[in-house]
Amino acid sequence: MPQTIYTAVHHELLIKKSRFIACVQPMADRASAQKVVAELWQQHPGAAHVCWALLAGGQSAAVDDGEPSGTAGRPMLDVLRHQDLEGVLATVVRYFGGVKLGAGGLVRAYTDSVAQALLQAEKIAIIKQRCLICTVPYAMEGLVRREIEIAGATLINVQHGSDVQFEFNLPDTTADAFIIRLNEAGHGRISWITPEDE
Repeated sequence: MPQTIYTAVHHELLIKKSRFIACVQPMADRASAQKVVAELWQQHPGAAHVCWALLAGGQSAAVDDGEPSGTAGRPMLDVLRHQDLEGVLATVVRYFGGVKLGAGGLVRAYTDSVAQALLQAEKIAIIKQRCLICTVPYAMEGLVRREIEIAGATLINVQHGSDVQFEFNLPDTTADAFIIRLNEAGHGRISWITPEDE
């Protein structure tokens, strides 16, 4: 099951006088990630590299930022994928200490920086939600409100017109069973609207 992280976490490694300052944080998309990377350059003007990896909204990125190809961004991205994360940006700011680490040493340094930061991260399961909209006669409003509460759904909106319209979210895995249960309880008096029809 894919997970994201609750808040940004940091970790710093010192390897042969080079500083690797890692951060993993929740991130919505590539544009937001690029903004964070630009801010890191402002905060660390003396850094040799700001490497990063992103998994967010179906987009991925692996940026070596001048390190030998495949030694920074890709290993960082592999750590995120291995932990089944989504909506996460990993950045590592490197201050060069004067000693070359070699390709294997760089891969280990960037991998370990991100992995160590993730050990401190509070992970949250990503549960795909489905938006449901239904209309019911006024006499059934209480019943539907109780069923929504029992199902642990999130009520988004209620409109009172000729009928009562409910809009709510609940986990996709339980939506079909909920619709069946509500239809049985409502004896065919509940109408479902697909969100696109709105």
